[in-house]
Amino acid sequence: MKLSIVIPVYNEEESLTQLHKEIAEVAESNQYDIEIIFIDDGSKDQSWQVVKQISQDDERVRGIRFRRNFGKAAALNAGFAAAGGEIVMTMDADLQDDPHEIPDFLAKMQDENLDVISGWKQVRHDPWHKVIPSRFFNAMVSYMTGVKLHDHNCGMKCYRREIFNEVSLYGELHRFVPVLAAARGYCVGEKIVEHRARKFGHSKYGFTRFVKGFLDLFTVWFLTGYGQRPQHLLGTIGLIAMTLGLIILTCLATLWVGSRVFYQIGICNPVHLKEHFPAIEYSIAALLLGAQFISIGVIAELMVANRNRIGKPYSIAEELN
Repeated sequence: MKLSIVIPVYNEEESLTQLHKEIAEVAESNQYDIEIIFIDDGSKDQSWQVVKQISQDDERVRGIRFRRNFGKAAALNAGFAAAGGEIVMTMDADLQDDPHEIPDFLAKMQDENLDVISGWKQVRHDPWHKVIPSRFFNAMVSYMTGVKLHDHNCGMKCYRREIFNEVSLYGELHRFVPVLAAARGYCVGEKIVEHRARKFGHSKYGFTRFVKGFLDLFTVWFLTGYGQRPQHLLGTIGLIAMTLGLIILTCLATLWVGSRVFYQIGICNPVHLKEHFPAIEYSIAALLLGAQFISIGVIAELMVANRNRIGKPYSIAEELN
């Protein structure tokens, strides 16, 4: 069985040689048939030169260089497209993921018949202002998607290759591959991994990572729950709004007609609709809003029915084979 190891790279020149050395040691000690694919996501340092040198020294190493920084999801997508192994591992290039965990991932996948295994950095070497929001985010992802993982953000994951025939990445959806795979019926598990302290460089993610993460979470929630049936969500919202508007208008009309009837027999004074003008405005707005949601739902259904795959969200400048 061939193992493909996909590693996105962004300004990691100091760690690449050591990372390759550790992976090679694991492969040789376990007699793995491997390929290592480094994807240089527009690095501004000498990362690509290091990858080229490693590739010259080790025929198992391949490299892909982007023309500019397209993001981790695009880098992983390029790596998955290039991977030829039946099993695909992903790792970060900063040495915080330990390659010696690879045999345990493969054994767990075989023993438990899993399709995806996500790493869980149970003990983290990050500052508290990153750990606490991350735990809150992971809990929310697990609750909203139903895929119970402790660490959706962990870069060390293991997949069966066929998953990527059905799951494509764009934007910042790389952290949600287990969720997207689970929505397709694949079996997902997790494994505790060691989180090594950073030796070189600095984190590439700041506060905006969490903002993007929450927006992507809503996207994934919609895609996994309503991606093939958007009208079920949009149409439901539209019907609720239209029903509410109709109820209010019906009540006002009934009140106005009834007051006119009762006024004729001297029971009460007639009701003037101008006294309820705000309620009329809100009910009409609810009707229009409901009609818009239903219309958008119809358009979304047409797009789902006739959608074509978009082009690759990256541009490759150079590739090593």
